[in-house]
Amino acid sequence: MNIAAAANETLAHNSNLLVYSAMAVYTLAFLAHMAEWVFGSRSKVGRTAAALTARAKAPVTVSVQSGAGAGSTGTAVLERPTVVTKSVTGSRDVPDGPGAAGDTEKGDLYGRIAISLTVLAWALHVGGVLTRALSVQRAPWGNMYEFSTTFAAVAVGLYLLLLAGKKKVRWIGLPLVTTVLLDLGLAVSVLYTASDQLVPALHSYWLWIHVSCAIISGAALYLGAVSTLLFLFRDSYEAKLADPAGKQPGAFASSVLDRLPSAASLDKFAYRVNATVFPLWTFTIIAGAIWAEAAWGRYWGWDPKEVWAFITWVAYACYLHARATAGWKGRKAAYLGLIGFACYLFNYYGVNIFVTGLHSYAGV
Repeated sequence: MNIAAAANETLAHNSNLLVYSAMAVYTLAFLAHMAEWVFGSRSKVGRTAAALTARAKAPVTVSVQSGAGAGSTGTAVLERPTVVTKSVTGSRDVPDGPGAAGDTEKGDLYGRIAISLTVLAWALHVGGVLTRALSVQRAPWGNMYEFSTTFAAVAVGLYLLLLAGKKKVRWIGLPLVTTVLLDLGLAVSVLYTASDQLVPALHSYWLWIHVSCAIISGAALYLGAVSTLLFLFRDSYEAKLADPAGKQPGAFASSVLDRLPSAASLDKFAYRVNATVFPLWTFTIIAGAIWAEAAWGRYWGWDPKEVWAFITWVAYACYLHARATAGWKGRKAAYLGLIGFACYLFNYYGVNIFVTGLHSYAGV
């Protein structure tokens, strides 16, 4: 028994070391992502766009033949059509930006370094989650500390999976690594719980099913929320560019937003992510109800955690419905998507920390 306990403590200690090591490498990845944006901002993207805009507003003079074989010429002035930017998704003809690296080799180099460091940090991170599980021979999400570390690992894993699938999502790297560092910092400082066994109610195979689905759903919804938030900024940016009489974006805003995908691309990415993961979130709630019946003898009891899980489901259902309704596309639907993710966050942090219920044994 003592040998087993020592082995468990050793694995738990190794898990902590791996998580701290991952945080150190994530910090280096964060700096590399910042360098990518900084050196990318020195590219010719902004100047080229300004030059194209100036030429687009200039008249074009062409020679035309007048008369039958007379050989004389006349001059016709043609106005180049301008791109009209609207707030409704799909109405724009705006190309995606070149990405965080701009068009500079140095920016791209730092971007590749950032991705490599993110992969290394993720490997250490996953190692920390797995050794935590091995230390107690159970799923590594029995309390808020374990849930937070696993959630961050899954979010980074989904990002890397998209990159491996040749998706142009490197723009997520900086906000993702930033929030992962915040999440892990909060986990190891405020939410940390020593490796230990769970209360009897959690000893069920439903722990693997229900909570794992909640983690995967939340990680995907996080990526959708980041894209939605950036969509709102990019949408405002494109609207200002399309209104020459209005206030134009500043140099810093142009340097950042001009390199992002177009508002339509960001909105489409967020919608696809949210629509894809919504059935999984629905199954998460159903699985939780089945587990509740096995543990407490009822499927649904309006426990605070259950209530906010349902509120989150309703918010995303409204978001998907809004996307199918012409008058609610674009910014209005985006606000609903952000409200849905805010409900998910409150269900995790707010309910677990500030509200007492049947799920209170999840621990801090």
